[in-house]
Amino acid sequence: VQLVESGGGLVQPGQSLTLSCAASGVALSIYDMSWYRRTSGKEREWVATIERSGGGRVYADSVKGRFTISRDNDKNMVYLQMRKLKPEDTDVYYCNADRRWPWGQGTQVTVSA
Repeated sequence: VQLVESGGGLVQPGQSLTLSCAASGVALSIYDMSWYRRTSGKEREWVATIERSGGGRVYADSVKGRFTISRDNDKNMVYLQMRKLKPEDTDVYYCNADRRWPWGQGTQVTVSA
């Protein structure tokens, strides 16, 4: 299984970004999928999870109301739409299924004025 995250970048506070997660070697449609984030030297923090059907979604309190997780099982992709970004959202973002697979390289999100 290989996970590839993309879509990160440098944005100003209040702006938006949409992250993408592509997988190879596995059909994501049979797994609940999550996004995580980590600043160097810290543990990965769970951000959001979407059920395999796309119906149920849960979020960390720190991102609730600002981030939206979604998926396209036909394309084997998972997304994280991030709005109203804050400096404290600066991190490397990763996708995974309950941490069961090797981590990808992640995608860097930097929120700074």
